[in-house]
Amino acid sequence: MIYLTRLNGERIVINIDLIELMEETPDTIVTLTTGKKLVVREPVKKIREDIIRFRKRTCTNLKA
Repeated sequence: MIYLTRLNGERIVINIDLIELMEETPDTIVTLTTGKKLVVREPVKKIREDIIRFRKRTCTNLKA
């Protein structure tokens, strides 16, 4: 899950497995697999980086 910020400043947490599509028009619109659309402050590039960082953290075995 990652944190995003709605245009009104409200912080939300979304399940990245539910993201179907992201577009910048110029606001960033995140469309979920449920059909719900979220307009957020973060650019697509930052959301993508957050998703990659989350996946690395959760999918990498950090035990020696």
